[in-house]
Amino acid sequence: MSNAPSQPSARSRVRVVTLGCRLNAFESEAIRRYATAAGLRETVIVNTCAVTAEAVRQSGQTIRKLKRENPAARLVVTGCAAQVEPQRFADMPEVDRVIGNSEKMDAHTYRGFGRDDGQRISVNDIRAVRETAHALMDGFGSRARAFVQVQNGCDHRCTFCIIPYGRGPSRSVPAGEVVASVRHLVDAGYPEVVLTGVDITDYGSGLPGEMTLGKLVRQILRHVPQLQRLRLSSIDQVEVDTHLLRAIAEEPRLMPHLHLSLQAGDNLTLKRMQRRHSRADAVAFCATVRQLRPDVVFGADLIAGFPTETEDMFARSIDLVDDCGLVFLHVFPFSARPGTPAARMPQVARAMVKERAGRLRQKGAAVLSRYLEAQVGREVEALMERDQVGRTPGFAEMVFTSSAPAGRLLAARVTGCSGRQLQGEALAPTFAS
Repeated sequence: MSNAPSQPSARSRVRVVTLGCRLNAFESEAIRRYATAAGLRETVIVNTCAVTAEAVRQSGQTIRKLKRENPAARLVVTGCAAQVEPQRFADMPEVDRVIGNSEKMDAHTYRGFGRDDGQRISVNDIRAVRETAHALMDGFGSRARAFVQVQNGCDHRCTFCIIPYGRGPSRSVPAGEVVASVRHLVDAGYPEVVLTGVDITDYGSGLPGEMTLGKLVRQILRHVPQLQRLRLSSIDQVEVDTHLLRAIAEEPRLMPHLHLSLQAGDNLTLKRMQRRHSRADAVAFCATVRQLRPDVVFGADLIAGFPTETEDMFARSIDLVDDCGLVFLHVFPFSARPGTPAARMPQVARAMVKERAGRLRQKGAAVLSRYLEAQVGREVEALMERDQVGRTPGFAEMVFTSSAPAGRLLAARVTGCSGRQLQGEALAPTFAS
């Protein structure tokens, strides 16, 4: 979970604190702009996450801390936790207003804050929303990477997940608007764009014709030839279409890093999660993509301690890391969300959940270290994110001995590795971006 406040100007005095996913990060930038344009002053807005019960608890902690630090500021809570449990946050004495996920992306919401109408909660039924609010952005506080929302919501009902109730049904941004946003960001100087959403491999839902994520990727790369790098946020491999597989194989500007929604490596656990793939499906997908793009690097979400999970079931999740060739693990200790079917299943002891999560993280550290060591001596192209730190196409972080401006692409040689980072030296700038 990130906790990334935007930098408020002295004039606007609007601060947005982001918890959770990349989509929240994108939406926080829109929130900051809407609130600033509405003339808000001394306002702190917390964009919360509800992916786990722990995420909701941490949202409350963050709110209390922010109020102590900013006692005179108006404090507004939004995001998935606010959408799912609005009364919980409205009952907090630190909170002045609670707004839902649909309301937070409406500029009119912030214009009404100046009126003292006594309304503490503005949260509508997200399940009735059928369109995705699309905001055109030209700045994200960094010159390296920008995000474009292409989709929102989810139509699936994994037994552990509350997000469909926080984000609503799956809906997609028309391809023409996405392409225009990417072109706008490239014209503003961004060398890399990330496509983000809740379930981006379901892209096309609600749009006319037979649009898919793969077709969208092809359109972006065809119509915005100046774009140097395109990335995808987390994908559900079972939904990947043939057009996306072809793009992975044929488009060098589509970065060879895929973060997969795997969740577990045991078939019975996957069935109880109500996932739509088997262990064999996951392994076969990774093998297919690696054959198409040998330099691909896989990350994955994995849950430790799902209800009814035995030691043998957990061992199959550990083994999946090697069977799929995963490098970057995002490990979630299972945390029951009230209102989900998994919360009513027989629970694994909390100490065991934490212990298994620890073992998965140790496994993740080992495979990442092995991957980084294998990169030493290779030449790569690094996108500088900040002074002396960049990212390779495979999303490994790389530290340089010399400085380069954020947003510049550098030809580099990997000279070593330490912990979770590569060490490198610049050969020559690839682009003067």
